[in-house]
Amino acid sequence: MTIASLLEPVTGQPGPASLVHAADWMQGRTLYGGASALVAYTMAVRAFPGLPPLRAGQVAFVAPVGEEIELAAEIVRQGRNVTQVRSQIIADGRVALSAFWLFGEGREANAVHPSAPPEDWPGAPEDCAEVTHAFAPAFVAKNFELRHGQTKDTERGATVRRWARLAEDHTLDPVSKLVLMGDVMPPGAMRAMQRQGPISSINWSFNVLDPESRSRDGWYLAENASQHAEAGYSSERLRLWDADGRQVLDGMQCVAVFG
Repeated sequence: MTIASLLEPVTGQPGPASLVHAADWMQGRTLYGGASALVAYTMAVRAFPGLPPLRAGQVAFVAPVGEEIELAAEIVRQGRNVTQVRSQIIADGRVALSAFWLFGEGREANAVHPSAPPEDWPGAPEDCAEVTHAFAPAFVAKNFELRHGQTKDTERGATVRRWARLAEDHTLDPVSKLVLMGDVMPPGAMRAMQRQGPISSINWSFNVLDPESRSRDGWYLAENASQHAEAGYSSERLRLWDADGRQVLDGMQCVAVFG
């Protein structure tokens, strides 16, 4: 089922919406975080056409998002270059996801400092081995192709890194693809857990470094790395690079670690 089918009910008009094709994107009781964030982002851009490119997003995952939802969006402030928009997903009469989007026009650069290339570059995606979906969540197995992004049998610390691309043909714009894929990896804290247990994203903040990114053959190197895990929570850094090693998304996340 295409991602376009999931987004079709999101018209930009506030009120009830039925995500009739949500089943292929569910992660347990809720829509996968990248997909639910994309629903909120799509609501914002369809409610207010003609916005500048997305530069940053702040997403709070409050409660499970299912098939039957309500959507809302409002412009919080519109300046000469920057427009800030809030969109929300409401489920069972309560806020299930709240997102704050920062759209900004480009201007002549007064500071130029390219992001550093990734350490331990794994090589081109086509040269890396495929990842089986034996242990992957159902939404990953149905919607993504994965390849290894870390050398086997090396010390990986609390970092999960994979090449990923959508398995289906689609018409997503570059930013929508980054929102959908930016949260595809499990938290790096998974590698530091002493025993198996559930993990749940609480929030996700990110900056879009290239709103026109069109990586070769759709491949992106996705990395989640735990910066600090203790007391049932992990602070994670989330990054995406294109197939040529250019970083296109930089973010962080708080994750609840149960069990």
